[in-house]
Amino acid sequence: MCAIVIHRLQVSWTVAFIDSAVTNLLLALISFGIINTNKVYAPQKGNHIYSAGYILVMALSVNLLAGWILSCDGLCQQPYQELLSESMPFRFVYSLLMISCMALLSGVRHYARDQEENILRKKEAEKLLKDAELAGLRQQLQPHFLFNSLNSISALAGSKPTEARRMIQQLSDFLRGTLKKDEQQLVTLADEIKHLSLYLEIEKVRFGHRLITDIKMEESCSGLQLPALLLQPVVENAIKFGLYDTTGEVTISIKATCVEGMMVIHVTNPYDSQTSGKNPGTGFGLTSVQRRLYLLYARQDLLETHATDNLFTTIIKIPQVI
Repeated sequence: MCAIVIHRLQVSWTVAFIDSAVTNLLLALISFGIINTNKVYAPQKGNHIYSAGYILVMALSVNLLAGWILSCDGLCQQPYQELLSESMPFRFVYSLLMISCMALLSGVRHYARDQEENILRKKEAEKLLKDAELAGLRQQLQPHFLFNSLNSISALAGSKPTEARRMIQQLSDFLRGTLKKDEQQLVTLADEIKHLSLYLEIEKVRFGHRLITDIKMEESCSGLQLPALLLQPVVENAIKFGLYDTTGEVTISIKATCVEGMMVIHVTNPYDSQTSGKNPGTGFGLTSVQRRLYLLYARQDLLETHATDNLFTTIIKIPQVI
């Protein structure tokens, strides 16, 4: 386009092409330098005056250098030299426009790259924070159960050493499985129930014939996934409020069903409305479960509790990725 414009000013095609080649080659070199400069250095906010001054200096340099090269290139015909001299202001405007556009594009690209990196860093920081909070929630649940188990082992050691040894082995198997699951975010329902059974076996040693469990799981749900170690605090809560205030047999029911891309788990335990208020507990178990579900699925409606007819039911909903 430069060559066409120059040729229309009564300049031969050869001279027009040399003129446009020299001018645009210098502009390309300057633009390349600006792009590479912005890779390692970007003007800070408030330094726009320095940026504008830098662009003006570069445009003036291109203009003067192009004029010097073209006047020393043997293109010394008087008409062309006069045209070169008269066109310097227009050449300066053209150089300024091209360099400004390249500086703007380079700045926008640098800004977009910084924003993308900031977003990635923010997501990574949020993920690390979320993982740390999830790990903290899991770790806070273990000591309470561990202390209860150790107290039960201590009580059984003298009167029932065989059951104490069996409970120690079960506790060892449970904790070993817990350590493995700590590295996993999601597990299948079948694996979670299998691990939960170890916990229930330990509790049955503590409570003897008083604790009865009824676990029902639809076959289609066994391969669906849920957060690892999610059910243990819920079942522990059910045992606490179902057995602590009674002396008879208590049945803890666990039922898993599948409904429209959602796995729904019901944990039901009997409770006495008159005595349950005397020892309400801290509520940490269910609160931690609800917090984990929110961190993983960004939903607050995945845990519900209902108390009717002396039955307390905890409902957990686990969305499934289809």
